[in-house]
Order: sequence, then structure tokens, then C-alpha cells
Amino acid sequence: MHRLRIPDGGVAGDVAALEARIRRLTGPGTLLVAPWTGDGHPDHEVAGTVAAQVAAQSGARCLLYPIWLWHWSHPGDERVPWQRGTHLVLDEAAVRGKREAMAQHVSQTGPLSPHPGDEVLLGAAVLAHFEREVEFFLRPAGSAPADSLGVEFFEQFYDEGGEDPWGFEDRWYEQRKRALTLASLPRRGFRSGLEVGCSAGVFTVELAGRCEDLLAVDIAPSALGRATARVAQAGLSNRVRTQVARMPQEFPAGEFDLVVLSEVGYYCGHEDLRDLVERVRGSLTQDGVVVACHWRHLVAGYPLTGDEVHRVLRAAPDLEVLAHHEEEDFLLDVLVRPPVVSVARAGGLTP
Repeated sequence: MHRLRIPDGGVAGDVAALEARIRRLTGPGTLLVAPWTGDGHPDHEVAGTVAAQVAAQSGARCLLYPIWLWHWSHPGDERVPWQRGTHLVLDEAAVRGKREAMAQHVSQTGPLSPHPGDEVLLGAAVLAHFEREVEFFLRPAGSAPADSLGVEFFEQFYDEGGEDPWGFEDRWYEQRKRALTLASLPRRGFRSGLEVGCSAGVFTVELAGRCEDLLAVDIAPSALGRATARVAQAGLSNRVRTQVARMPQEFPAGEFDLVVLSEVGYYCGHEDLRDLVERVRGSLTQDGVVVACHWRHLVAGYPLTGDEVHRVLRAAPDLEVLAHHEEEDFLLDVLVRPPVVSVARAGGLTP
């Protein structure tokens, strides 16, 4: 992550230098965050405008954060393009860090002196916006939310990538990640499982050993063909069904006590991801388990990152985290309906 410090003299007088510095740090897959152009401050307008222009030209993603908007605006204010808004749900560490940072900004959050004219600049009503557990952003004018990747992307990938384009079978990284995912399942067996985005079926065969009935779906017919053949070769056709399905639009009917979302959520646009999570929640039995595992690094062309996917999942109503595993490369979360009962407690090992 790179941060650019704006000189005390502001940026309006040296736009070319600012643009050059941003351009050197920006490329496809970069997330570029800058002040909102309509915030009512000249430096914010310049910095946001330059950031949006560089992002549009370089293939980066750009989000703009408001600051003074919370001072002069009001709900429904027609001066603010709310329809271009999006938000980020913060975890406890991020909320704590933000509050500590705000406490250090004494020139804005406390009176400069007891003399008239030196009163606190930001009152409680404005500060309340910065104390929330979400951050609000606006997409630049002319931009639109990234759409979910379509079947064409995956068909081309399988066509050009050979028999195992992801390296599921050969890479130790993939083998270890699958083993950790299987080990995270809180029960030995499940009645009815759903694997969203099963790809060529490598993990499907391993999941089948934990499910009486498993439905494995994928958007790409090429992938399903390989998965179906792999399942048959393993002698598991009697307990594993495969189905072409575009998620979330073709989410399968029925109830599941296990739903696996492994390396699939970041292919969704924001709206489709929220819809997918809602459909997962609606299909989950009362004792159901959701297991999600996603790559954390930025990938050019993917609508979301793994971290964004897991933040949406962890913010979903009626789902609570039973287990969380975090590495530099991937996140693994196990979510259940409340109340959360540990594996040891469910097995009678603890009160």
C-alpha cells in the first residue's frame, strides 16, 4: 500500500506533479482512494479529479471519500450523487485504529484555545460520521459498479489454460489450502452440501467424503464436464450431482446444511455478491455451516477482492463466525447461525 502526503501548501498549484506521482504507483488492479471531488475544498477537488483520471486511463479502481460533506450536507441532499455510493464494513481493529487516529487530530476535534474564535471546529454531529463502523465512498462520475464476470471469461480461461489451469492438483499451496478448509468443518459429516464454483471438481471429490449428498455447481460447462468425469472416475456419482448454474441468478432450490464458497465470491459484482449471500442464508438449515475461502491479493479484472467478500459475509445477519483463519495469501471463515457452539463444547468436552 502506498500513501501520498499532500504538502502543506496544497495540491492545486502543482497538479502535474501530483498526477505524475500517482501515475507511477498506479496500474491495473490498483485500488486508488482519494478525497471526493465535490467535498467543497479546492485541494480535495483537485486530488480527486486527478485520481479519477489516472484510474480511468490505467485500469485501476478508484473510490472517493467525503470529508466536509458530513459538515454541510443532509440525507437526500441532491448535491450528492448517493446512487454512486458504496460502503466498507470495518472490523474491530479498523474501528479502533480510526478512533485512535481521530483522537490525535486535535486541531479539528478540540478547541485551539479558550479564546473566542478558537472553538472546536468539528462538533459532535460531524464527528459521529467518523465514529461509525462503516466507511462510505463514492465512485467517480461516469463509473459504474463492476459487473460479475460472465461465462465467457471462464470458458476462455479453461480453453487456454490446459487440463488444470489453476494448478489444483500440482501446487502445494492449493493442496494445503484444501486440507485446511476440510479441517475447518466443525462436524464429521453433513446431510446435504452445496459447493458453489466447483471448477474441475478436485475439491468436490474431497468434499464428497464429508457429505451424504453434494451438489456441485459452476458457471462454465467446460469446468462441469471435467468435474463430472472426475466424480465418476472416483466412483462418487451416487452421492455427487453436478449442475451448470450462474450465481446468484440460478441458485439451486432446496436446503443445505453445508455451503462452500471457495475462490468464487470475488468474481461477483457488489450487488450479485450481496444477493448470493442472501440466497445462501435463505437456503441454510438451522444447523447449517457456511465455509468461505478466498485469495487476498489483487487480481486485475476481478470485481472484488477476497477481503471484500469476507467482510460482506461476516456482516450478514444471522451468521456468526465460528472459526477464522488469516494468512497473507488467503482468508478462511466458518460461519454458523447463532448461537455459536465450539467443536469441543458440541462434543461434550467443555461445559
